[in-house]
Formats: sequence, structure tokens, C-alpha cells
Amino acid sequence: MSADITTPEHVDVIIVGAGLSGIGAAYRLQEQCPGKSYAILDAREAVGGTWDLFRYPGIRSDSDMYTLSFPFRPWTNRKSIADGQHIREYISDAADEFGIAEHIQFGHRVVSASWSSEDARWTVTSQVGESRIVQTASFLYLCSGYYNYDKGFQPEFPGLDSFDGQVVHPQFWPEDLDYAGKKVVVIGSGATAVTLIPSMADDVEHITMLQRSPTYITTLPAEDKLAQVMRTVLPAKLAHRAVRRKNAIVTIGFYQFCRRFPAAATKLLLGRVKRQLPDGADMQHFTPRYKPWDQRLCIVPNGDLFRAIRRGKASIVTDTITSFTPTGIDLDSGQHLDADIVVTATGLQVVAFGQLEIEVDGERVDPHEVYVYKGLMFSGVPNLAWCVGYTNASWTLRADLSSQYVCRYLNHLDAKGCAFGMPDPKGAAGQVRPILDLTSGYVMRVADILPQQGTSSPWTIRQNWLLDSYDMKRTDLDQDMVFTEKSQVSVPA
Repeated sequence: MSADITTPEHVDVIIVGAGLSGIGAAYRLQEQCPGKSYAILDAREAVGGTWDLFRYPGIRSDSDMYTLSFPFRPWTNRKSIADGQHIREYISDAADEFGIAEHIQFGHRVVSASWSSEDARWTVTSQVGESRIVQTASFLYLCSGYYNYDKGFQPEFPGLDSFDGQVVHPQFWPEDLDYAGKKVVVIGSGATAVTLIPSMADDVEHITMLQRSPTYITTLPAEDKLAQVMRTVLPAKLAHRAVRRKNAIVTIGFYQFCRRFPAAATKLLLGRVKRQLPDGADMQHFTPRYKPWDQRLCIVPNGDLFRAIRRGKASIVTDTITSFTPTGIDLDSGQHLDADIVVTATGLQVVAFGQLEIEVDGERVDPHEVYVYKGLMFSGVPNLAWCVGYTNASWTLRADLSSQYVCRYLNHLDAKGCAFGMPDPKGAAGQVRPILDLTSGYVMRVADILPQQGTSSPWTIRQNWLLDSYDMKRTDLDQDMVFTEKSQVSVPA
């Protein structure tokens, strides 16, 4: 049985998560709120978050590193599409360089948070080994993303128990998995699958990507040549800022092009794919049923996926599974795929608020009943923010804007003499839209548990970094907010 241990330490801000978002948030706090104390709680034993968890072959960024990296610490690696190890090292080095590492408490799995308006503080409970640690903070900032770290999405496959080979989920890749000379089937068509295929192709006998439906795939250079040139003529920070802005503009511009002119975008994307495939390749395997950017695009650096297909080491099959057999998978078309190893790259499990149980003044908060406010706070929930990145651009572009907003908000509280504030509890009543605007399976499966957004500002999430970066620095911090002065609360000494 767990024992509750209450620590006397109170901090101004508790940050949950020591990945890209958490380390970036800590830097902004130190920079813009130098008098505020903070602690970072992370369930794992190392910095990196997602980039420390995922260790499957070829794990890499699906955004360019000039926008995925921190704006305050230049990305100096030559690769624009970087592997997981270099990203993990970059995050860890940033934590050390800016003195953030000393604020991290590893092995703290935050399980619940309870707000008291009378005391104007959060009581945060973490599972640490067999014990439960209780800490308090004036503000709670959730920077752990929206993926379930404990399990990925695993559909029910008929006959799976009869399969004599090995079944692996990429989220929990065995360090000792030997796939040399084996027949491998990867189930899935998303970013993980298109990463695994070329990374394993040289070592396996053959690898097959089995998909129910295709995904839009585009090729980008692994290295940004313009960035290399700019580094030689500009100081590192200035070059980083210029490339970051250039890449963000290109990404947003292409997203807008896809949304406004889907037929032209489809022709462009499929034409690029066709030119990289062997003559006579069946384009049905690369032609999705949805419009570009209804789901995220998959990026393949230097066309590595297509090279594996051209060499005959990899193939793609579009079909549905009838049943697993002892030697592989039977498909609805009657085809049988032989397999020694099956990798279920079937997606991640999305969760709300990092799976925390949240209470406000003794009442449980149902995430689906609250409205998002300016992309990070929530109706009726005081002094809490949830860092969520863009769906159409790199995560860090929005994460950094969110962290800077939190700092402005904390300074605003002090300037007003207020203990806390919350977005209007009524939120965007009568205006209901999903918080994420994708039709991807991992989003649709959890639409009924995630917070909602409205149809007008400030109750919407806009997928446009250029407009957000302008608005976030000029936004009205009092808009649709309810504040409580320090004189109205009984804050413990």
C-alpha cells in the first residue's frame, strides 16, 4: 500500500514533463519571471519525454529541427530531419546549459491535482515508487503532451494468439530484437511505419507495409542547404532565427495551399511520389481517400522509403486483415503475408490532461465539458495551462508561444494584485467543435474525452503560427477572465 508523504516545499509553478515543452517552459520562466520558483516533475528517469521513450529503428523528427528546436538555443546539427538520439541529447544539453536540470524531480508520476480557491493553490500528488508525494503550487503547467506513455493503440486482431512469430509495438521496442534476415510486416501507414520501413530494409529478408488505406507522403531533404549557407555568413542565433522563420512560413504556406486548393495539392503530392517509384508501380497504394492535410503528412528524408521500394527490399500492400495464422497474416483479398515479426505501428493513444485526475474546489473536472481558452487554458479552471503543439507544423512553435503567454499571465496577476484567475466558466457555451481538427484515427477515437473549442476568439485553437505569434504578444490578458484578488483568499504562510 502506498504511503502519503507531504513535502513542505511550495513553489510558484509546477511543470509536468521534462521533454521539449517542459524544458522550454522552464527557460521562459527563468527569463521572463526571474523571481518565480518552479519544479519540474517527470515520471521517467531522464530528460527528453517522447524522445527518450521511443527507441525504435530510425526514430526521427517529423518536422524540421529549425522549427522543432528551441528558438533560444540554435540547432547546430547538419541534419534538418534529425534522429531521436540527437534530439534527446539536444534537450538534455539545454537543460544543463541553462541550469534547468537541477529543478527536475525524476520518477514523479503525477496522478492528481486539486485546486483550492480558499488557499489559491494546487495540491499535486505524484506516485514515486511505493509512495505518494504531495506538493503545492500556485500555478500548474501541464507539459507532458497528449500521448499515453504507458500503452499505444492496439486493435483487436483475429487469431493473433495463433501467430508463432514475434509481435512488437514501436512504443515498446525490445532492445535485443533481432530482425536480420527475417520477413517483417509493419501494420500501419503513418509516420512510424514510413520511418521503420527504410530503417530496417537493409537488414531484413523483406519488409512489407500493410495498410488499410494510404497516407499522403512527401519527401524533404535530410539537410537544409540554405541553412548551411546562412550559418557561414550570419551569427548562429541570427541564422537560426532566420531559418526557423523561413521554414515556418513555408510549412504554413503549404498547409494553406492544401486546404484552399486540395485538387492541385493532391496532383502535386502524388506526382512527386510517382516520380520516385519504379515504372509501373501501382499508385493505389499512395492515393489516400481524404484531402491533403485532413491528416498529417508523412515526411521521408531524401526519399529513403522509395529507395527501399525501388531496390525490392520493401513493398506496400493495401488490404484488410482477415486473421493472423501461425506463419503470418491472411488478408481479405485472399493473399497471405509470410512473417517472422509483425510490428503493429497502429498509432498512439491520446489522453486529456496527461491522465491526471483534476478537481476544482472538490468538484472533478471532466475534460470534455470544458472549453479551451486561447489554446492553453480552460473555462472554469484556475491557474492551469496545458501545452499542446500544432497539428500542421512543429510542436515547439506553439509550445513556446504558450510558455511565453503563461509568463505574461503570471506577471499580470502580480501587477493586478491577484491570487488567481480563470477563463469564464461559461466558456463558449453553445459553440461546440473538436479541439483537434484532424480526421486521423488517433484523434477520432478520443473526440468524446478531449476538451472542446468554440467558433470565435478567444475560445478557439488556430493552426497558424504567424498569426498566433503576432496575437499572443498583444492579446488582452483580461479578456473573458475572472480574477480573484489576494485579499480575498487565505494563502498559507
